[in-house]
Amino acid sequence: MGRLAGLIGGFLLCLQSAWAANIADELKVFEPYLGTWQASFSMGEGQVNDVSRWERALNGTAIRTLHSINDGAYGGESLLFWDNKKQSIVFYYFTTAGFYTSGRIEVKSKHEFVAYESVEGNQDGITEVKSTSRFKNGAFTVSTQYLKNGQWTKPEQRIYRPSTKSVKFK
Repeated sequence: MGRLAGLIGGFLLCLQSAWAANIADELKVFEPYLGTWQASFSMGEGQVNDVSRWERALNGTAIRTLHSINDGAYGGESLLFWDNKKQSIVFYYFTTAGFYTSGRIEVKSKHEFVAYESVEGNQDGITEVKSTSRFKNGAFTVSTQYLKNGQWTKPEQRIYRPSTKSVKFK
C-alpha cells in the first residue's frame, strides 16, 4: 500500500509540474498552490473544514480557485489573472451566498502575496477583505482581516495542507 501511495504522490507532483509549466510569468507565484488543500479551524460555535482547489485556467493566463466549506454549506470560485492596463494581478470571487468580491494581488516575494478585496452584497456588513498568504514547507498560511461595519477585525489565521478531498457544491 505504501508503494502505491508513493507512486500516486509522484504522479500528482509530475502533473502539478506540467500544469505549472504553462502559466503566465506574472502568475508564477501561484505555482506551489496548484492542487487541492484543506484547512480545519474553529469559527463561532463550530468546526470548519475548508477544501480549496487551485488550477491553471484559460491556457495558463489565469488561475482558477474553487473552495467549499463543510461539504458545500458555503463555497466560492475565483479567477485570478494579469491585467495589462492596471499592471497588476486582479481577481473576481463569486460565492454561493450571493455576494462577490473583486480585488488585486500584491506579490511580496516568491512565497508571499497580499490580496485586497472590495465586497459587494454581503449581508453581514463586510465591505473589504485583506489577506496575506505565505507558502512554506509544503503548506500555506492565510491571515485574513475583514472590514465589518466600518471596523477591521482581528486577523484570523488558517493553515492549508495538501488534501485528497474534493471541493463540493450542493
